Amino acid sequence: MSAQSRPDVPAPGPAARVGSGPAAQAPEARLLTEAVTRLRRALRSSIRTDYPWETLPMAQVELLQVLGEHSPARISDLAARRRLAPSTVSGLIGQMISAGLVARDVDAADRRASVVTLTDAGREKLVAWTTAHERRIDAALGALDDDAREAIGNALPALFQLAENLGGEPGDGTPER
Repeated sequence: MSAQSRPDVPAPGPAARVGSGPAAQAPEARLLTEAVTRLRRALRSSIRTDYPWETLPMAQVELLQVLGEHSPARISDLAARRRLAPSTVSGLIGQMISAGLVARDVDAADRRASVVTLTDAGREKLVAWTTAHERRIDAALGALDDDAREAIGNALPALFQLAENLGGEPGDGTPER
């Protein structure tokens, strides 16, 4: 459904177009913020309805995702990649160790330091989480018309670039373009 046909979402006018100046971009930024917030909320809600086992906090999911790509990793590296305080990551890792999702080991390169690795249970949880979310998004995309699906597909490279501009790291799980 286009912004023009939704009464609760104003259609971006000429002033909302990118490149019209900082003040003119505010409506577009506001709408994008609202869309991202609604998408995250809807996805989390629909997953918990369809898959009641899905209780993993998003911060832990994000750490599992990083460890799925970069394991083993030091707490400081995980904190830097997720832009979190090391103490926050350490607390999350402690919870994840208790849940059996990750393990702490001695860093082979520096025996004074420790690293975190995914356990088999953590890897399985990450695969199940990813599969469930992809299934829900695929079903929602399937309910859209061809034009809407094409528009979303065409927007993906720009959305990944936007994420990088907001502070994401190249190689943080976004596909290469």
